[in-house]
Amino acid sequence: MFKKSVVLFLALLIGISMIAALFTTPGLKQRKLANSDKLAIIYVEGMIIGGRGQVGLFTEGGGTDHLIRQLHAARDDASVKAVVLRINSPGGTVPASQEVGEELKKLRAAGKPVITSMADMAASGGYWLAACTDKIYANPSTITGSLGVYMPYSNWEELYKKIGVRQEKIKSGPHKDILSPDRQLTNEERAIIQDMVDDMYNQFVEVIAEGRHLDPAKVRQLADGRIYTGRQAKELGLVDELGNMYDAIDGAAAMVGIQGKPEIVEYGKMGAIEALLGAQDSLNTDQIMLKRLKEMLSANQSAMPQSY
Repeated sequence: MFKKSVVLFLALLIGISMIAALFTTPGLKQRKLANSDKLAIIYVEGMIIGGRGQVGLFTEGGGTDHLIRQLHAARDDASVKAVVLRINSPGGTVPASQEVGEELKKLRAAGKPVITSMADMAASGGYWLAACTDKIYANPSTITGSLGVYMPYSNWEELYKKIGVRQEKIKSGPHKDILSPDRQLTNEERAIIQDMVDDMYNQFVEVIAEGRHLDPAKVRQLADGRIYTGRQAKELGLVDELGNMYDAIDGAAAMVGIQGKPEIVEYGKMGAIEALLGAQDSLNTDQIMLKRLKEMLSANQSAMPQSY
């Protein structure tokens, strides 16, 4: 019975693959035009998190590894003259945003301009990436800003007392259980965490000041955590132009001297087989935060610093 089920599954899988082959071409989806010079579009959607994100049988996405591979593909393709980075993200972790930001700088150093197109939202870690590109387009009502860093921390000590839970630890050092939810932070520990947050915030300020050619003092005035509309951000020097993704494409084409409509290479598009099976490229925000909260509580580990 088991062998029969396996055979039926494989037959179904082959059938789906054959159907998918009729509707999709393996690899990159391209808009075919006569011009040999191309623009690549790379999408940053949802939370910016490190590693592989969610990996399934037919899909892999949601993490920086997937995004960086696309950046490398654009860099290595001699026909790609520039990249449009389409960002729709509330932010993410500081290390993940920093990792992708450095790859964007390497892509630009290889002679390929990168132009940001902000969608609904490109805030905090999303803006970190945008600040590492050559030019930023935003819609007038795009939500951006939220420039800063925080370290999430919950103290459930009183709740544990009410339900009769007492957690004990044998520690190798006094700060090994820092940010543990079953006790308060000491003043010394609070200073340690604040120093970490301040250091990462200073790094964020440096990225914005360098990328936007702004005085660090002005950046600190803007980077108090508040959010801005795209129009407000343009007035403050955080955005270059107001426009949608197609305006950004036209601007990128003009920047590299492509006449007429450029040929477009889109990375990370979902193919027919993923659509048929209902696969998703990444976990949604609530799932990620719930997963991380459970991991933090179960392992009593400190939380990842967030830039969103």
